[in-house]
Amino acid sequence: MLLAISLIPCTGSAAEPLYQQIDKLIAARHESFSSFVSGDTSDAAFLRRLYLDLIGSVPPLKVTKAFIASTDPDKRTIVVDQLLDSPGYANNMQRVFDVILMERRGDKVISDEPWKEYLRKSFSNNKPLSDMVGEMLGADGSDESLRPAAKFYLDRGGETNLLTRDIGRLFLGVNLQCAQCHDHPLVLDYFQEDYYGIFAFLNRSYLFTDKAKKVFFAEKAEGDVSFVSVFDPDKKEYKTGPRLPGLEEIKEPTFEKGEEYQVKPEDGIRPIPKYSRRAELARLLPSKQNTLFKRNMANRIWALMMGRGIVHPLDFHHEDNPPSHPKLLNVLAEQFATTNFDIKSLLRQIALSQTYQRSSLPSENLPSEMETFAVAPLKPLSAEQLAMSMMQVTGYRDFQKASLKDPTDKDALDKIQQKNINTFVSIFGSAEGVPEDGIQPTMNQALFLSNGALVRSWLQPQPGNLIDQINQISDSEQLAKELFLSVLIRLPDEEEKLQVTAYLNQVNGEDRTGALQELAWALMTSTEFRFNH
Repeated sequence: MLLAISLIPCTGSAAEPLYQQIDKLIAARHESFSSFVSGDTSDAAFLRRLYLDLIGSVPPLKVTKAFIASTDPDKRTIVVDQLLDSPGYANNMQRVFDVILMERRGDKVISDEPWKEYLRKSFSNNKPLSDMVGEMLGADGSDESLRPAAKFYLDRGGETNLLTRDIGRLFLGVNLQCAQCHDHPLVLDYFQEDYYGIFAFLNRSYLFTDKAKKVFFAEKAEGDVSFVSVFDPDKKEYKTGPRLPGLEEIKEPTFEKGEEYQVKPEDGIRPIPKYSRRAELARLLPSKQNTLFKRNMANRIWALMMGRGIVHPLDFHHEDNPPSHPKLLNVLAEQFATTNFDIKSLLRQIALSQTYQRSSLPSENLPSEMETFAVAPLKPLSAEQLAMSMMQVTGYRDFQKASLKDPTDKDALDKIQQKNINTFVSIFGSAEGVPEDGIQPTMNQALFLSNGALVRSWLQPQPGNLIDQINQISDSEQLAKELFLSVLIRLPDEEEKLQVTAYLNQVNGEDRTGALQELAWALMTSTEFRFNH
């Protein structure tokens, strides 16, 4: 039943670019779509949105000015391609997928550094998403080149129930947690056998520590799965072998007693079975034939750009929570699979669509439902985006780069930057093991932004930074333009220019630097800055 919602015919010509199909399928859902759809967003707002989504930070001032001034009709396409081909893209996707896959879990076996480098290189080389997922699900830590990918298993302690739930949620888009003890009480097509079908791929695996104290995710050749519903008064026992939700149980080879292993289990020796259930999971789950995988992953990539999934929540794909645009999800999933799960290609097509480039200002006739995609949804900045953007607008990153003995030493700069990002994550990030889900304001966040020494230190005048540059502008209207373009990536309106002028006149030159710091701080801590729009 889980697969029934996938059997919707696709529309659109195969020769038609995907971004045009996206716009047609979004509009087709409502006959009166043209009466309430928002217009295109401004160049400045588009640039800010795109930089945050693809690079993880607002754009530099020079880039903003050049983009606004450009009359090239293809400038939006050009900047999309430039960002996707830049090192910043791989760095940003490394941060994004680290949060998605590990959900801010602390280091246990695999340290952050090799794991993040594995992700960064994967995105830099545009590795297919199916290959990445296959490597993570197949890794046991023995292959040094792929040991970082084993973090998904090892830093969850190899706990079978936790891994079953997370594999279902993250890779298949089905939250089967409530099906561990019985068929899901609310979702009629989530069955206990679905849960234990995934469980059976993993129940033979366990953490193994060798004589050198190195931890692996080992696997036995034996171990079957049975389950009983807590609601069954007769306590009837059911059995299952490995199976993915909605599919048949897989057929497994059999071996003579004593012939099941390549390396037999002995004291201090990691066993290696001739047949690996976990290797089968790594092969079958991220395949083009797995409808749940390709729909879930296409939906998650869409949500990264659009702020909301076509199926939402992202991990509740089922018949009673259908896609807002079923044909569109089908097209995205099929084209994603056809391109061999090329993330960069899918991101590009979404970014080029009118749907992505719409204004975040709703029309008067906009329906109350959230899933029309007739207006660009507001998205809160992640902890990483907030840190990166504040370092960008204050000029902190450029100042630190210029201060290095070797300004080309990217590793040294990244270490300085990462320390600050970690501080923001500790305050603005979600709790360990909890998916990121919007903004959760806290008193600590408010105090950090209003009184925190870190952000205040970035607003101290330093050669070439934001405060230093605007302090050299005597005309208050020009100063307001430079300040707003730097921080909010837009020009101020007439009222805002008057407010800046009045505030600076009130200071009367007594502490102009302090006044400029307060103005910049007010913009950086505003709701407008806190959201991608």
